[in-house]
Amino acid sequence: MPLYKTITPNSKTTVKIWKIEESYEDLFQSVSLKPESLRRVLSMKSELHQRGFLSVRKLLEAFGYSDFDLFYDANGKPLLKDGKHISITHSFNFSGVVISDDIVGIDIEKQRSKIAVIAHKFIGYEVAYLSENDANYIKKLTAIWCVKESLYKLFETPKLSFKKHCLVIPVSDNESETVAWIDYENKKYRYHMQFLEFEGFTCAFALK
Repeated sequence: MPLYKTITPNSKTTVKIWKIEESYEDLFQSVSLKPESLRRVLSMKSELHQRGFLSVRKLLEAFGYSDFDLFYDANGKPLLKDGKHISITHSFNFSGVVISDDIVGIDIEKQRSKIAVIAHKFIGYEVAYLSENDANYIKKLTAIWCVKESLYKLFETPKLSFKKHCLVIPVSDNESETVAWIDYENKKYRYHMQFLEFEGFTCAFALK
């Protein structure tokens, strides 16, 4: 499967999404991996995770990079050798990468009803405008989770709480942009959020 979607939210940022339809073997044969990446993918017990890992390398190639251009810091944050900012996500049969001159974060999640069971763990400020009777309740919960996960990846602070520190401004149905805030240690940080839905999935990405 070629690229599923390419989005250019601004002149400095590009998002690419891959729909994973290839077999593990086909993906494995089509990418070049550095030794540590090879060890990592071979150690994965889930073929779903292996295919997600390899599809991200296909996305890197679509950007003009390779696995050899990607490395991780001590906290597991992905970095590119040329200094550009990168964020990575994969969920079931979709993966996504955003690359920008500015700090960014991205997340893709499948829309599933079980997210309502854990809503109390990540919904804080947002409870004021959410309703379990809303026909789009699961979709809205998923979008909020994606936004907060994107912020968490971007902010790089292990103690950041989805519930306490991340605030997502409500949006009307069919809107695809909003503003989110991180309120952390008496400082407030504002981010522009964009999100989209496709085939039962939600993707959100955070831009400073």
